[in-house]
Amino acid sequence: MERFLTSKILHRFAAWLEAGEKSPNTIRKYTRDVVAFAAYQEGAPVTRETVIAYKQKLLEQGYAARSVNSALASLNSLFAFLGWQDCRVKALKLQRQVFCPEEKELTKAEYERLCRAAQNNHNRRLNLILQTICGTGIRVSELQFITAEAVRAGEAVVSLKGKTRAVFLVKSLQKKLLRYITEQNLKSGPVFVTRSGKPMDRTNIWREMKGLCRAANVDPKKVFPHNLRHLFARVFYGIDKDIAKLADILGHSSIETTRLYIISTGQEHRRRMERMHLIL
Repeated sequence: MERFLTSKILHRFAAWLEAGEKSPNTIRKYTRDVVAFAAYQEGAPVTRETVIAYKQKLLEQGYAARSVNSALASLNSLFAFLGWQDCRVKALKLQRQVFCPEEKELTKAEYERLCRAAQNNHNRRLNLILQTICGTGIRVSELQFITAEAVRAGEAVVSLKGKTRAVFLVKSLQKKLLRYITEQNLKSGPVFVTRSGKPMDRTNIWREMKGLCRAANVDPKKVFPHNLRHLFARVFYGIDKDIAKLADILGHSSIETTRLYIISTGQEHRRRMERMHLIL
């Protein structure tokens, strides 16, 4: 029997993801990937061959292997939901990345310049958001759990994706946030909110961060919330060298995910090779 993707199926898939307690961002991402595949199909029946062809098309269009695998994960999730197991395809094999390209890594010095630029722009809220994400290693979607109550306790309880963990606020950060919520007369709820009182989200923060790039003299390609989390991971690992503990702090289920956060830059990798003195 031929299989077709319909709007009804897409709605059912989104509802299934929601019932499985997937995060709103994951639901949007999976749905977006499935809609893109449906557009590629143009009403044609779905077969394993058409999925493989789509995979090849993404590669030919210049998508990175990780991006292709991410799209395939979304499609395989859809096929698992529908029981179309024969349509599932294998991900591309990736060699473990040895080092991170310098053009993608946000350095500590660049982070400090971003914080100063936010302060100079009299955007104290953004300045503290940058320090809160980078100082705790939380995801931008977890910023909502930094509440007035958490600030007073010095610890936030993050509950997302079916997992709960404690996030500590170091005393210097807690002191700054206490002063901020006092000035904002904030008794309870999320610390960082918009003028209308809604929690700051990824889009708000991303846009404001991009606005700092010129004043901070930082390449805009490096400036996005998740890179602050990566910086936290590298600095923490540089001190502690305990990847299992870091995985717990970041809320990772797999240490393999954590490894991607702590790879050194190409420049650092080059310096280590130079120190080997193997060339006579």
